[in-house]
Amino acid sequence: MAVKRFKPVTPGTRFRVGADYSDVTTNVPEKSLVVKIKKSGGRNQSGKMTMRYLGGGHKKSYRLIDFKRDKKDIPATVATIEYDPNRTARIALLHYADGEKRYIIAPTGLAVGQTVVAGDKVAPEVGNTIPLANIPLGSIIHNIELNPGQGGSIARSAGTYAQLSARDGKYAIIKLPSSETRMILLTCVATIGSVSNAEKANQVLGKAGRKRWLGRRPRVRGVAMNPVDHPMGGGEGRTSGGHPRSRTGVLAKGFKTRSKKKISNRYIIERRKK
Repeated sequence: MAVKRFKPVTPGTRFRVGADYSDVTTNVPEKSLVVKIKKSGGRNQSGKMTMRYLGGGHKKSYRLIDFKRDKKDIPATVATIEYDPNRTARIALLHYADGEKRYIIAPTGLAVGQTVVAGDKVAPEVGNTIPLANIPLGSIIHNIELNPGQGGSIARSAGTYAQLSARDGKYAIIKLPSSETRMILLTCVATIGSVSNAEKANQVLGKAGRKRWLGRRPRVRGVAMNPVDHPMGGGEGRTSGGHPRSRTGVLAKGFKTRSKKKISNRYIIERRKK
């Protein structure tokens, strides 16, 4: 996939950099794998706003994605590569040999007609899902499980990937997209390859209206508020607002918020770099 620049015929297209969708093969999703999705607008069950700057946006349907890849040793053919409005990555529709259809996160290089399979002894090829115990060291992987049978939860957004660095006892040592290095059980599974749509990072919306289509309302800066509304508010004229912090007073830019008693700390070998 590549990005395309637009001629500045309107203010909204002057700086716009969008996707060319050359990798998408159809715009009609599989009906059996689509469900309704309800928007909250940032409100709770009482109608009170609990999340600011959310609301509006284009109507969307949710595509059911198979993150577990628990259909073992049954080959599947890639039928389509599709756009998913709920995530940055592309998704691929698989037609299994037994007739079942499922969506997966599409890795880079996956093409229509290609065959993928999940299992313990399958070849380490793009799109195949294998336990970490059987993946060659140094492999690029994505959609990684944290707990066996849970389903992939790491490296699922566009262009992300992790690398299998080593094995130590019953654990695999993985370098994550955040540059953090941690241990994951060898019985967890991962998919070979990096996530598709890596050019997503180069896209520019071009206008505020496109952000509204995505369901994001205008965000007000803390320094533009009054002291009653934000710790960084108030002051005569344009003032810096003091040390950067959140609306609730939690410091930003270097202040660590991770709990020192978090159980998963024992599995982290090297913390992510700032």
